[in-house]
Amino acid sequence: MRLYFYILAGLISALLGWNIAQVFLSDFGWLQGFPEIVLFPCMAISLAIGSVTNEIFISNPTRPKLSVRMLRVPLMLAFMVGLIAGGIAGGISQILFDPSLAIPPVIIRVFGWLVVGGSVGLAEGLSWRFHSLEAGNPKRFYLRLFISILAASIASLIAAGIFELMRLLRLMPAAFKPYEDPLGFAVLGLCLGVAFAITNASPTYLPALRAGSGFEYQEEEYQDISVLDEDSEDDDPKINSSMLRFITYRSHDEFDDDEKIEEGMSIELPRRGMIRIGSSVKSENKADIYLPHLLPYLANIKIEGNRAFLTPHQRQFLKIAINGTKLRSRRKVSLKHNYVITFYTEPSESFKVPKFYRFVFYNRFFDPMA
Repeated sequence: MRLYFYILAGLISALLGWNIAQVFLSDFGWLQGFPEIVLFPCMAISLAIGSVTNEIFISNPTRPKLSVRMLRVPLMLAFMVGLIAGGIAGGISQILFDPSLAIPPVIIRVFGWLVVGGSVGLAEGLSWRFHSLEAGNPKRFYLRLFISILAASIASLIAAGIFELMRLLRLMPAAFKPYEDPLGFAVLGLCLGVAFAITNASPTYLPALRAGSGFEYQEEEYQDISVLDEDSEDDDPKINSSMLRFITYRSHDEFDDDEKIEEGMSIELPRRGMIRIGSSVKSENKADIYLPHLLPYLANIKIEGNRAFLTPHQRQFLKIAINGTKLRSRRKVSLKHNYVITFYTEPSESFKVPKFYRFVFYNRFFDPMA
């Protein structure tokens, strides 16, 4: 289904850009002697805006109002990138078309399409930073930017090759000859749509846990509080960084802790596998999500394809609640999007020990900005 939306966005954007250019050239009579200076910016802007808009809405399939609110900056960025790159492509192409240079028109057209396509990839890659928390990680952002530009450039070369080959072999029916240019740009839009559908593809099930109550900031460390597990070294809720990671990016400041769980942070769960939840730090039973003042082992979450299950401790299941209701048996629970999971701590006289830790289990495909 995603492929159809990307292709449709590419086709509509390409045809819309071409028609807007014709309004300036034919109806207003602007720069008729230099058509590429008008055509290429219109095509680049339209394709960039169409691709960026489509990606934002597809990334938030159940939250259209959020998508609309996020559009302003990405669209402004897409417009500026398209205008600058399209203007450069059009200006250089117009110069290269000078008969005195004797440059084959095929090379000039391919060059123009390559710049237009690359600019669309640049706009798509840069705009990702403004609608995805994952773009806060520099490595992921630059990788996405590189892949977007590379894929869009390759798609542009393929589209230009197809179009020029059809012209060379005269495969275009005579009835379509007057519409040769818009059909050619439609091929460009189609190829760009397919390219982004491939590079931006993601699974529809992306499980995560968002930390809530119990992870509030504490001014002082709990150094004076004893924990149940005698081998415990500290009282900060943490993740096992060898297996889990936070979705949100943290600056690499000297005081940052890449394992400490804080309120509002989201923990990315593996696509498959099992994670242990408890307070044990022993190597043989180490908790993947370490929560001080719980039992050494309280539950595990197992992800199986597009399903996730919580299995409680066989005897201590009353210390776990789902959506506010405590469990009444040790049977595993199938976790759904937006389920609230509460883990109750052991009784303590210290006011610094939270009564419980609360997570929200969610699917990032439905709520990528959570």
